[in-house]
Amino acid sequence: MRLPRNTRYAVAASAALAVTLTACSGSGSGSSASTGTWDKDATVNIGSLYEPQNLDNTAGGGQGVTEALNGNVYEGLFRLTDDGKVENLLAKDYKASADGLTYTFTLRDGVTFHSGKKLTSADVKYSLEKVLADDSQSARKSNLEVVKDIATPDEHTVKVTLSKKSISFVYNLSYVWIINSQAKNLKTDEDGTGPYTLDKWTRGSALSLNRYAGYWGDQAANKKVVLHYFKDATALNNALLTNAVDVVTSEQSPDALDQFKSNQNYKVTDGDSTTKLLLAFNDKAKPFTDVKVRQAVSAAIDDKKLLESVWGGYGKLIGSMVPPTDPWYEDLTQVNAHDVAKAKKLLAEAGYAKGFSFTLDTPNYDPHPTAATFIKSQLAQVGITVKINTITPDEWYTKVYKNRDFTATLQEHVNDRDLVWYGNPDFYWGYDNKQVTQWVEQAEEASTTAEQTALLKKVNRRTAEDAASDWLYLYPQIVVASSKLSGYPLNGLNSQFYAYDIKKKG
Repeated sequence: MRLPRNTRYAVAASAALAVTLTACSGSGSGSSASTGTWDKDATVNIGSLYEPQNLDNTAGGGQGVTEALNGNVYEGLFRLTDDGKVENLLAKDYKASADGLTYTFTLRDGVTFHSGKKLTSADVKYSLEKVLADDSQSARKSNLEVVKDIATPDEHTVKVTLSKKSISFVYNLSYVWIINSQAKNLKTDEDGTGPYTLDKWTRGSALSLNRYAGYWGDQAANKKVVLHYFKDATALNNALLTNAVDVVTSEQSPDALDQFKSNQNYKVTDGDSTTKLLLAFNDKAKPFTDVKVRQAVSAAIDDKKLLESVWGGYGKLIGSMVPPTDPWYEDLTQVNAHDVAKAKKLLAEAGYAKGFSFTLDTPNYDPHPTAATFIKSQLAQVGITVKINTITPDEWYTKVYKNRDFTATLQEHVNDRDLVWYGNPDFYWGYDNKQVTQWVEQAEEASTTAEQTALLKKVNRRTAEDAASDWLYLYPQIVVASSKLSGYPLNGLNSQFYAYDIKKKG
């Protein structure tokens, strides 16, 4: 889930992927290099709209902390690559028992934290327990609640016993940062094993990282990375035009792209996104307890027109929670396609021929206010009155996500393979279909990915037919960079932005 832009807690559940052994974290998936001499001591300036709330991803650090620190400062036992594969990282290898309930991980030799402490199995145990702690706000917490026991037979071995099979277990571990068990003040400091150390964080301005000389793998291709934070897309683009930054992690102003496309000093790429914009109903609050009402609202909104107004020719319609990059994707855009006559008919059948009114809790950052205004005008055509309640990211997290005190809301959900949250009736939108819950549970305990995929395709179709939410559109992933740069990530996978392969001409 992509929570408010400044307090974003990525919530996802996923399927197992093929695990590929790798010797280091340095395999790049970014743009192709142009000719020239690369400066190994370069400083790479990155422009972003997503400043961390704090530096602890189990304490509500948000999307910004993932973008800045994941893979750069902190590493997991496994790494999720820019194209969605899982690779061994701090885990040299692992074995799973025949019944799928016990995983034994062997740690890589020669790994030290930035403080100089040697990585041991105790640190892995501590990191997993930190994610599972009562006060944890980690995106992985619920996924890892299958962990029954964590044993450390020796310094290089971690043995995890599960309460039930979890085909996604290794995948989910790619999101868990391994942290020094003796570290303090992790909200403002760090002690990871990654290719960079934290240099300085000036709140409201910038966060800088320095190449770590003691890194166990390949050294970062640049000496220093500085993430500069901006309040809006215009300021971000101006910084790129004036060479104050070298790359923008996610372009949010499609109208500004022509000035970069027509300039040989810049490269514009449109990668694969996993970010969905949702009109999320509280399925436990009237009138959205009625499937016909949810279907009517979904049919009343012209998603194509909304996407065009916000993103021009970019982005995609998907009709469900599943983006095309997920194995269980199916084009379901026609299930609740735009049809005003159908919407009016469904409302009449549900007992709302004269419409109704509801409050739409709307985060105060783009594109939510624009989308809310559009939705209000669309629903007025079928007699539904929308009151827009604009709230801050922190208010959204407390009011909507924690307290479930809402009727409907707008929100971004960033992760791949997060369809399975519709199998959890306790999730914030309250969708409760026992068949769907059963399919999700069976998929997670599946013996093969084919079996899992078949079950989740059923989940995808059923949630679409039930209009569990209205999936408005899939974001594009537009990266704009100086032509002096190479090796930066192209896809918007779960907010991560690996910087260690970025090369810059001197």
